[in-house]
Amino acid sequence: MKKLISNGNFLSFMVILAPVPTFYRVYKKKSTESFHSAPYIVALLSAMVWLYYAILTRDVFLLTINGGACVMETIYLVIYLTYAPKNAMVLTLKIISMLNIACYSCLVFFTFYFSDGKRRVEIAGWISSSLAVFVFIAPLSIIKQVIKTRSVEYMPFTLSLSLTLSAVVWFCYGLLKKDTFVAVPNVMGFMFGVAQMILYFIYKAVSAKNGTSISQVIDLEKVDDQGIQISHIMDLEKDQDSSISQLMDSEKDQAANANISAEIEMKKSKDREDDKEPEI
Repeated sequence: MKKLISNGNFLSFMVILAPVPTFYRVYKKKSTESFHSAPYIVALLSAMVWLYYAILTRDVFLLTINGGACVMETIYLVIYLTYAPKNAMVLTLKIISMLNIACYSCLVFFTFYFSDGKRRVEIAGWISSSLAVFVFIAPLSIIKQVIKTRSVEYMPFTLSLSLTLSAVVWFCYGLLKKDTFVAVPNVMGFMFGVAQMILYFIYKAVSAKNGTSISQVIDLEKVDDQGIQISHIMDLEKDQDSSISQLMDSEKDQAANANISAEIEMKKSKDREDDKEPEI
């Protein structure tokens, strides 16, 4: 039992530390690129609720692992907010305020003051189990991007593998302790982890065959956009030149008409003068 718990804690810490290369990359590039904050927001909320559940059940192992998870997920989100574009940063702060602060505070307040004993544990357990499933699902938020770009650059394999192995161990732990709130969500975790790994291997092979990463795709899209903009500017310049040319032709025509009118007036004036001369 103790060996199983030790393995579970080790694998859980591997899951928690899996995003470190991702955020090191964000730090080096000073940009969040196409990474999303949703998985880390959900993971932080899940760790916070599990921490509350661990306090209620006095489970030391859940307490230690989820305490560490809260610290690391907070660090990840701070790094994300530091380098995220303004729109992404504002959206992330709104979600954190709504879920991690408002919803969590309401959960603790209502369960602490309006329920007691076993009922309080059950409520916290059900919410923890639900959020655990969302933590396993959260990395699938980039599945559309993976399929669209045919690249797994932003879906780390280490995270999917760690989630799968951790789900197996924690399922066994929940089974042995007869804690359905711990065991049940890890069945879903195992299924989603396997699905992510299958997707990874499929598109990893495609990426290797094509030799194109998502960063290259984005660069190509930027080049295409620049090309379209340059072409548009050239078209505008051509239209402007054409308008100037038409204006000059119009001015030439007006000048020619003015000259002709002047010549006609001069001829008429001369004819009138000739008519006025006295006959000899």
